[in-house]
Amino acid sequence: RDSSRRLLRWKWWLVVTGIIMLASCRTVSFYTQAARGQIEISWKARPIAEVVADPATNPSVKDKLRLVEELRAFAKRELHLPADAQYDRYCDLGRKHVVWVVYAAPEFSVEGVTWWYPLVGSLKYRGYFDEADATAEADRLRAKGFDVFVGGVDGYSTLGWFRDPVLNTFLRRSDAELAELIFHELTHQRLYISGDTDFNEAFATAVGQEGARRWLKASGRDKDLQTYESELRLQRDFIGVVLATRARLKKIYGDHEHDTPEQLRALKQAEFDHMRADAEEMKKRWGGKLAVDRWFKQPPNNARLNTLATYYDLVPGFESLLKECGGDVEEFMDRVDAMSGMSKAERRKKLHPGTAGL
Repeated sequence: RDSSRRLLRWKWWLVVTGIIMLASCRTVSFYTQAARGQIEISWKARPIAEVVADPATNPSVKDKLRLVEELRAFAKRELHLPADAQYDRYCDLGRKHVVWVVYAAPEFSVEGVTWWYPLVGSLKYRGYFDEADATAEADRLRAKGFDVFVGGVDGYSTLGWFRDPVLNTFLRRSDAELAELIFHELTHQRLYISGDTDFNEAFATAVGQEGARRWLKASGRDKDLQTYESELRLQRDFIGVVLATRARLKKIYGDHEHDTPEQLRALKQAEFDHMRADAEEMKKRWGGKLAVDRWFKQPPNNARLNTLATYYDLVPGFESLLKECGGDVEEFMDRVDAMSGMSKAERRKKLHPGTAGL
């Protein structure tokens, strides 16, 4: 075990050293913290069987880890996901999130800022293993005039480059939410298209949610399935409100590009006020279940809208494709795999006919 840890450590540092040779000081700092974070995860990970057998392990943790073993088997058997040698270890990081992610967008545009990374291409976010580092990057971007949002993330995947363990940050979730998370992250390892964040995240979201439904049904947990479906409907209603706001803002920014910054800020704030009012109405329809005050505790901005657009905008297209396949997961996966050779516009057209280039 010690020798494998040392090998993994050197493997990471060899990758990072190559990047450092071509990088600026700030980029060097970013990749160094990323390597240290990954090494920490790999160093602290223990086989699930060992953790479950340990008398010192909390019984609730044991139960969740046994459930993960069940979910891995289901993912491989029913969803055609690459579950071997993934999520078969456990790592307690002793913190509430694994990474903190920074999103940014221009003040008068809903198009997110992207960052380029080796191996995965351009992404619409920047991840840090230390919250203070994420906050510092957010402050730097705000000083340059960008809208910025920082959010803690519980899930983590190296896209198959390394063996990913289950993290303590996974285990606060309900069983259905844990299933969705495991299936989501394994989907990234099935297919990840360099430079197309929205496609990758929506694909994983669609598979994660459908997989959770199928697992609950197969497990005879009908009541839990009803609860999960209700939660998804509530979530999607709210996401619909956010995405409608984003669409209106996109039109405003295009139609009023010659307005003064003060005029644009007034139009922008009016849309966010409209969104808040729509969310309050939705809260009433759902009997107070929507945590409106909590979501609006941080003021909305263009970057925050993108945190939902990235994960959900293309989900209906993937769900329609699965329906076209008669619910056959293997055919669905094959058809999605075939999109990897297409351009981004062609993939959008496949998922939303008539919307290529949007």
